[in-house]
Amino acid sequence: MTSPSIRKHAGTGPASDQPAVPEPSFAERARTLMYLGRVGSLSTLSRKQPGFPFGSVMPYGLDDHGRPIFLISTMAMHTQNLQADPRASLLVTQADTDGDPLGASRVTLVGNVLRLSEPAVAEARNLYLARYANSRYWVDFEDFSFYQMDVVDVYYVGGFGVMGWVSASEYDRSQPDPLADSMAEIIQHMNADHKDALVLLARQFARIESQEATMTAVDRLGFHVRLNTEDGLRGARIAFLREVNNPAESRRVLVEMVQQARSQAE
Repeated sequence: MTSPSIRKHAGTGPASDQPAVPEPSFAERARTLMYLGRVGSLSTLSRKQPGFPFGSVMPYGLDDHGRPIFLISTMAMHTQNLQADPRASLLVTQADTDGDPLGASRVTLVGNVLRLSEPAVAEARNLYLARYANSRYWVDFEDFSFYQMDVVDVYYVGGFGVMGWVSASEYDRSQPDPLADSMAEIIQHMNADHKDALVLLARQFARIESQEATMTAVDRLGFHVRLNTEDGLRGARIAFLREVNNPAESRRVLVEMVQQARSQAE
């Protein structure tokens, strides 16, 4: 697993007064977002208008190295563009933006998109159909071909003020977060059934008093909350007591943290 980055709590007072909170690296977060995503905006270089980008919605599969796989018709503009110049980018955004698209995570992959050779088609077909079962009705039509992006560079944005480049090699070495498949369920459960506990956790671990707390993201190292305070909305990250690798472990750690916070509050 990629080494975590260290950031400061978004709490009260100077950043130097707040404890360091480990977070997954940008590379890991980019891989997680690509893993969770299903559709992105593919931009190729226009053959009709040389030098201009041409973007459109594009479903994608994903191989074990995080490289996007596309199924493109010969009638598509992208096919014509890629035949002339393989350079392209793919933008994938967080599914639930909570009404604030600029606060949502997004990642842009830059690379060369090339048609796959026949020996590689079978594996690409399986990976693509695992995400898009309905595509089996046209996947073998002669006018459709599989393409794959060879990633050259990656740019990740985690929300306001959180952004940076990720090298292709670091992206390749990273893996999606182990809670990726369950994070939506964890967030929904905490916000529906344990809002008081989130307020308590924010008070004890982030040192922020709030009237309401909402979990907005969770990963193997901790979680983010949006807090309704006397000074308005604020965000904070709270670290787990230890790294977790599955939903059961995250549940146990959250229970321990609530118990610890309650005992400290007494």
